[in-house]
Amino acid sequence: MASKWLKVAPVAGVVGLGVGLGVGADKLVTAAPEAAAAKQDVKPAVSLPITRVVMFNSGVGYFSRSGEVTDDARVDLSFQETDINDLLKSMVLEDFGKGRIAAVSYDSREPISRTLSSYAINLNGQPTFANIVSQMRGERIEVVTTPGASNQPGKLSGVIVGVETQKVPAGTTTVDAQVMNMWCAEGLRAIKLSEVQQLRFANPVIESEFRRALDTLALTHDSQKKAVSLHFAGDGPRKVQVGYVVEAPIWKTSYRMVLADKEKPYLQGWALVENPTDEDWAGVKMALISGRPISFKMDLYNPLYISRPTVEPELFASLRPVTYRGGFAPANGLAAANGPLGGAGGLPEADAGDFERRKQDQLVARGEGKGQVGADKPATAGMRLADGRPGDANHARELAKELGSRPNLGVAGNAATAGALGDFFQYTIDHPVTLGRQKSAMLPIVGKDVEGQKVSIYNQNVQKTHPLLGLKFKNTSGAHLNQGPITVFEGSVYAGDTRVLDVQPNEERLVSYAIDLGTEVDPQVGPGTQKITSVKAVRGIVHTTTKFTEEKKYRIVNRSQNDRTLLIEHVNRTNQQFKLVDTEKPVEDTPDVYRFQVPVKATETTTFVVKEERDVANSITLTNGAENQIRYFINLAEASPALKQKLTDALAVKATWDVSLRELNQVNADLQRLNIDQERIRKNLRETPKEAEVYATYLKKLSDQEKEIDSLTAKQKELMTGEFKARKKYEDFLANISD
Repeated sequence: MASKWLKVAPVAGVVGLGVGLGVGADKLVTAAPEAAAAKQDVKPAVSLPITRVVMFNSGVGYFSRSGEVTDDARVDLSFQETDINDLLKSMVLEDFGKGRIAAVSYDSREPISRTLSSYAINLNGQPTFANIVSQMRGERIEVVTTPGASNQPGKLSGVIVGVETQKVPAGTTTVDAQVMNMWCAEGLRAIKLSEVQQLRFANPVIESEFRRALDTLALTHDSQKKAVSLHFAGDGPRKVQVGYVVEAPIWKTSYRMVLADKEKPYLQGWALVENPTDEDWAGVKMALISGRPISFKMDLYNPLYISRPTVEPELFASLRPVTYRGGFAPANGLAAANGPLGGAGGLPEADAGDFERRKQDQLVARGEGKGQVGADKPATAGMRLADGRPGDANHARELAKELGSRPNLGVAGNAATAGALGDFFQYTIDHPVTLGRQKSAMLPIVGKDVEGQKVSIYNQNVQKTHPLLGLKFKNTSGAHLNQGPITVFEGSVYAGDTRVLDVQPNEERLVSYAIDLGTEVDPQVGPGTQKITSVKAVRGIVHTTTKFTEEKKYRIVNRSQNDRTLLIEHVNRTNQQFKLVDTEKPVEDTPDVYRFQVPVKATETTTFVVKEERDVANSITLTNGAENQIRYFINLAEASPALKQKLTDALAVKATWDVSLRELNQVNADLQRLNIDQERIRKNLRETPKEAEVYATYLKKLSDQEKEIDSLTAKQKELMTGEFKARKKYEDFLANISD
């Protein structure tokens, strides 16, 4: 059966297709029969119930509606306003007969009063019969009056002139009455509106406008909901289907684990689902997908307008009138004209992206074999599975069978088929699900014996003294276990609660559910050591490697009457370059902890030691002030003889530099001493009379010191040159030490 596909295209406004409107106890506005037969939009809407539901863990749900229509048909749906964007983004329609998708129309976000005022008959407020008739002045109508109406034939046709209020007799007095003036073949007539039994418009356009206004009014009683109309065009009866993805609560899981001494642990799993819609689910096919498809929101509902630049036309100022000075010649000649004003504007360059329509996936014909999807079972394309094919619940179930999923998971009364779909895992509920609106349900999805071993789990950061009772189990259920809580029973006795993250088939996982009061652990930090293991020099830089060793002892006491298998969780410090040495290999290695398995017999005490080490590298640059470091490296047993010899030679070179430096320092000290002494002599000369005998002595001494200073200054220059050469030779020697 061929299918017609339509990618949803927004159509402004609502195409209202409805029934007649009562206008009083005995008055009805209706269309002429021939006009009703000619108009598609007067046909009643067809109901399409929800038949498939697929729930995800990413905050959305896929809903599929299907049913039969005949000839041209319309389906009216209503959605919360917050769901319209998701609907416009994901909705896919299919017509499986010789038909086509005609249109999809939906309510705009305009206020209802504005929408109603756009129709030929304005139904805002509470319009009376007289008000409606007044709006249609000039339209041709047919009127049937009540039997016994005063001076009126039973049936009239003509054109509405207007409505007025007249005084009419009522017994011994008069009352106000609404009277419709009507131009008929025989002339102008006045008809009391109270005597009108039936009125119909001869113009089918007016009739259609009236009915669309009524439909708009009816579909917007809930201001938070918006109406969406789907139009199918074709001939004869055929099946149609619509699928869409909208926001929905995630489905959750809850497990029970029953432990027994001589039997395998029994795992029972339940899926918790909610019906968030305002519609009851009656016999829907349901699938639960464990995966995280990317889902986002995009504003497709509100009209979006792109900002465009304003381009001004190019303008030129008019020339000013020319004026001349009187006299022999014009002073300035012609007056200068103003230049052009304004400038050219440009539109932004258009995006170069090429928006191509994606090709629709073709239905996969699998023949007639078991578990195959035939061409007569098309799948809804609103959701895509991991293999790229359409992902409705029926197709997913068939695909799960193709991939070898188990037909029954063993829970009494459950009907869940589990199957892997690429990176997703699916539970298909084999029996139809019935769930009332805004109701929740628990559906059994797993019921299997699994492989497991009771253990005690110790982690110093969780409980410092006692380990936790736990279970190391292997997921042999054949199904992906979605994350959720687990209630543990030992026999028929409640043992505790725990929680598990996602577990793949055949994956092992630990769970803990109680404190093991019969076992006590005392963690003790042992003595740490450090030792340099290597010394190497490269171009004046000495690289050393120091090995740090740390030890931790776990003293374990089993005071219970049962043997224990203890799992010790020790911090994994691989990111700090620690590695295990002289320690038993852990049974499990995670990014956070090592897990060591230690058997402890009843009433016994044992000790488990974890030893770790890491190498720390240091680099030291040899400088002209690193004599102590050089001597330290010479005394290291880990340094090679060749390196020690080079370092010893470096000290010999430094000794030569030290001699030059000492001589230079001595000369500098002598010069400083002489300068100080000269300052003292000059001060004494200023205070001593020239006639005094001591004055001549001071002069002679000052003269002798000047000669000595000249000699020392010359020697200082010579020593500075020598010291510089010796220091540079030492630094160059250090910079070239390698071994």
